[in-house]
Amino acid sequence: MADAAFWRGKRVLVTGASGLLGSWMVSRLLEFGAEVVVLLRDLVPTSWLILSGNIHRVTVVRGVLEDYFLLARILNEYEIDSIFHLAAQAIVRVANRSPLSTFESNIKGTWCLLEAVRVERGAARVVVASSDKAYGSQTVLPYTEEAPLLGGHPYDTSKACADLLAQSYARTYGLPIAITRCGNLFGGGDFNFDRLIPGTIRSLLQNEAPVIRSDGTYVRDYFYVKDAVDGYLLLAEHLEDITFHGSAFNFSAEQPLTVQAVVELLADLLQLRHEPIVVNQAQGEIHTQHLSSRKARERLQWFPKYPLREALRETIEWYKIYLPRP
Repeated sequence: MADAAFWRGKRVLVTGASGLLGSWMVSRLLEFGAEVVVLLRDLVPTSWLILSGNIHRVTVVRGVLEDYFLLARILNEYEIDSIFHLAAQAIVRVANRSPLSTFESNIKGTWCLLEAVRVERGAARVVVASSDKAYGSQTVLPYTEEAPLLGGHPYDTSKACADLLAQSYARTYGLPIAITRCGNLFGGGDFNFDRLIPGTIRSLLQNEAPVIRSDGTYVRDYFYVKDAVDGYLLLAEHLEDITFHGSAFNFSAEQPLTVQAVVELLADLLQLRHEPIVVNQAQGEIHTQHLSSRKARERLQWFPKYPLREALRETIEWYKIYLPRP
């Protein structure tokens, strides 16, 4: 588990703080007594960062990740000690439709941040969010960290590039950088209802049939955001050890499920049943992928805290409170 005392008083920059992972990361850092700075491009009213009131407890800098000089100013002016680089265009269908904007934010944004870290030499630890999608489609499963990065579609490629950039800066310039590769995150605060779990919960709570964009057989890891936050923090704490610099770590509940199985599980937990609408229109997506977290277990002594059913139950309860009413 992450060490609350380690973070007390540390000055931490979180990019992507209005996203699902970023907003819960900010919550935990504030709970631990850190001084948090967030870089926001947009104010998202439904973000947990805002709904929780945490936006009033952090320093907000408005701007874009691709602005190198802004990033350098943030690192200097706020004397940043630790960085969680979580910002990205994270929707696969958006990336397929608009690859250039995805490459701009996910690749250029990452090299601007890493270059600012290199030049300013202030941060003691940097954790860069990659993705299981960076591995691309492979025949050997589950993915381990030794598997090559073979991202083929725009989103997958953007995350593979960001991943390799982080490794390059760590190894070439001796920077305290590590990389995370997680499965599909879920939890309260995700109002992107195109995603399977929030979309299914909303449909069932509104007495509607859930929609499955694929044929229902696609296999993924589904990973609770609170467990992800703990993994990120624990990895950052280990960056005082130089042997972790440039390393990538998978984080997963190691319980891969088909889309159809997730829909059935949510229906069972809600005790609400509607035959799902299967549109079978998924394009540019990997069919089957899931991760091994053995390295995180062995080197970080990290284990997911929440069983899947408990995590989904907590998520459902969150949406019952915060879900916009029709």
